[in-house]
Amino acid sequence: MSLTISVIGTGYLGAVHAACMADLGHTVVGVDTDPAKVEALNNGTAPLFEPGLDELLAKVLQTGRLRFTTDFAAVADAQVHFVCVGTPQMVGENAADTTYVYAAIDALAPHVQDGALVVGKSTVPVGTAKKLLTKLTARVPAGVTPRLAWNPEFLREGFAIEDTVAPDRFVYGVHGDPDSDAARADVALLDQVYEAPLATGTPRLVMDYATAELVKVAANAFLATKISFINAMSEVCEAAGGDVVALAAAIGHDDRIGAKFLGAGVGFGGGCLPKDIRAFMARAGELGADQALTFLREVDQINLRRRARMVDLARAECGGTLIGKRVAVLGAAFKPNSDDVRDSPALDIAQAARAAGGRVTVHDPKAIPNAMRTRPDLDYADTVEEAVTDADVVLHLTEWAQYRALDPATLKTLVAQPTIIDGRNALDRDAWRAAGWTYRALGRPHA
Repeated sequence: MSLTISVIGTGYLGAVHAACMADLGHTVVGVDTDPAKVEALNNGTAPLFEPGLDELLAKVLQTGRLRFTTDFAAVADAQVHFVCVGTPQMVGENAADTTYVYAAIDALAPHVQDGALVVGKSTVPVGTAKKLLTKLTARVPAGVTPRLAWNPEFLREGFAIEDTVAPDRFVYGVHGDPDSDAARADVALLDQVYEAPLATGTPRLVMDYATAELVKVAANAFLATKISFINAMSEVCEAAGGDVVALAAAIGHDDRIGAKFLGAGVGFGGGCLPKDIRAFMARAGELGADQALTFLREVDQINLRRRARMVDLARAECGGTLIGKRVAVLGAAFKPNSDDVRDSPALDIAQAARAAGGRVTVHDPKAIPNAMRTRPDLDYADTVEEAVTDADVVLHLTEWAQYRALDPATLKTLVAQPTIIDGRNALDRDAWRAAGWTYRALGRPHA
């Protein structure tokens, strides 16, 4: 059944969600306070790089089922309103900044009609939904009974379209008793939104607000923990002469553990995992859950130590100092198939290498414009060849397929010293060594 839907906020989450909802057959109005972003979206240009998103936007815009605006009054006819604004980390604190979520509810509430359902998708501290319902109740027009559900997103950058229309599960957080008539009505309306993917057998779980809010941050905290665990094992491997790649392969065969997220290296970054576990830490502290706070803090610290270790390895391979040495950095985005440089390990390492006296040049297939805005003091190259020319050490920091396909023999002719440090444990070690390179990697034997 086709519905009329609004999407409040058209950043990464909102732009993807709006396009996917229109592709599912719904009529969608996306709202954002940035006129330039709205104009670009109406012209089929996404505010970020996400594989397939520009093509999907072009497709659904042609159907007339999708448009973007800065006018909140344009959403008055919507039966379902999705709140998709960001919750960045607060400056100088671990806590999430929910200012934009509350502002979105303030702006949306006067235009909500009776029977419409407001659905939060933003990642928020537990307890936020209950507060938002109170705010919504106070601001909706007279005679309107407010309805609020929580439907967390589980998007992986690079796979966001797939994760929207064919996720591992749908989670609905509802007010009060999930078996009440009001909750059942909210569930039924969300089921209409997701009718097509639900028909394929995608699991759907209904729970209270607090549990639904915790699902997203708990999932991210678990994934972060798994990454930090293998990176802690990487530290042990370096001390003992073991090979963390072989170790990960061995324990990954245990189906209680699994092989996913056991890639040792420079760790996780981006706009979700680091921010979410830090916000989780802050909220755990507020709630007095001190053991959770301590545990999550160590997960974060293990992750950050790998960045410093990468600089230490580069310094060691350059004779004990990076002063005056040319350092080529392959990668700026926090992960491949993305232009997101938020909390990017690659850029942190590049910045630290520069601070240590290195002459750093960064390459990335997609993220250079964003990197230049956030780290303007670094040097950037348009090609890999330009980045590595006369380099004393090459750092592989983002696992782009383009880098895995590089010919080490060709690159050897360009560098001053054929030394590469694989911060993602993703290159063919034997091929690089056979081509005459000194190959180093986190958690692996030197030779």
